[in-house]
Amino acid sequence: MSQAPGASRGPVVTPVRVVIAVCLIAPFVAMLWVGSYAKTDPAFIGIPFFYWYQMAWVLISTALTMIAYKLWQRDQRARSAAKGGASQ
Repeated sequence: MSQAPGASRGPVVTPVRVVIAVCLIAPFVAMLWVGSYAKTDPAFIGIPFFYWYQMAWVLISTALTMIAYKLWQRDQRARSAAKGGASQ
């Protein structure tokens, strides 16, 4: 028994979705790679590297998550328009 031509074909990997995945995975990799930031020098305004590096990643993670969300919205709108469906 074959499926109808308009049936769902499963997940599609596109360059935009790869960028979204990289944006969401980068903060995890940066924080899990402890050897890269487990030191005190260089200090920034008297704050050891260990602490300001982690705080910088809070801001970077926020920006990357926002970028991923906007790209996801754009991707979903494009997929909806390609199917001929109504926008949300």
